Amino acid sequence: MRGHTALHLGALDDLRVSVAGHQGATVLSLIADAFGGRGHGVPARWRTLVARAAPGSAGEVLRPLFDGGCSVVPDCVTPTASMPGGDVATQCEQLADLSPEVLLAELEAEFGGAVPARWRPVVDRPRQWLRAYSGVIQAVWEAFGPVWAAARPLLDREAERVGGAVVRNCADAVLGDLSRRFRLTGGTLHLPDPRQDTYELGGRRLVLVPIVSGPGTSVFALDRPDLVWIGYPLPGLGQLWGGPPAAGPARADDALSLVVGEVRARVLRAVRAPAPMSEVAARVGCTPANLTHHCRRLEHGGLVVRHRQGQYVRLARTERGDALVDLLS
Repeated sequence: MRGHTALHLGALDDLRVSVAGHQGATVLSLIADAFGGRGHGVPARWRTLVARAAPGSAGEVLRPLFDGGCSVVPDCVTPTASMPGGDVATQCEQLADLSPEVLLAELEAEFGGAVPARWRPVVDRPRQWLRAYSGVIQAVWEAFGPVWAAARPLLDREAERVGGAVVRNCADAVLGDLSRRFRLTGGTLHLPDPRQDTYELGGRRLVLVPIVSGPGTSVFALDRPDLVWIGYPLPGLGQLWGGPPAAGPARADDALSLVVGEVRARVLRAVRAPAPMSEVAARVGCTPANLTHHCRRLEHGGLVVRHRQGQYVRLARTERGDALVDLLS
């Protein structure tokens, strides 16, 4: 990880965790990828949809937010201002009523008397910029709304998964598997960020926000006094790109599947004793490549380990993996 910000969570069993399917967070990721040069991995079809729907001036309008190494999105205009509630339609209404003086005051507080050149057109004509910015957000959401609607079953399933893990005191299994770009080390979550700051959760609520955009998405806000929210790729996102159909929801009585997912639960159960990867793939009923993908994620969470023995690679549960299976079985 080239640069990261560390969020010290404290005792994981004491976390107050919730899930929010927030439209604005998805919009923020989409425009960051399509117009801000931020590689969130949005598939080409969706990126084209967003680019074509937005007004021709969208790139110029959004440039102040994403120009340079760090994104600066004033609180009064960010699509995530209402987190964890609200929707894009309501935010666009609020932007229409927003006083330009509020925006100028935030820019003054952020930059002092030295507003960067990229923000000068906004400072010079704030009302016009607010109108143009609201138009971009509204146009993008009108085009992407049907995709969000199609993602609703996946969003509901993710809320069920996280909720099941928290109730069973398995928040670490969820937090360790949010994204390939995040890393959980003990009680600290490392998030990709060139600013490389350090924050304390300090008893605030932790809101997990599944994002409907791309597998590389990473958006978060760690400085609110009431909560911290972290946006991460919605599990199963590839199914919306024309991938294989979603598996049915895990059985309500299968706690392990609710927490780690059905396929990974089968993998963990298949290695009560160490076994060759080829044998595990046959037991689980997936291809070797698919098994390797799931094993990487389980290794990332400290639940399994792979080691070579002669010409075979063998898979084994770690002590942590054993403890999780025992707890949830």
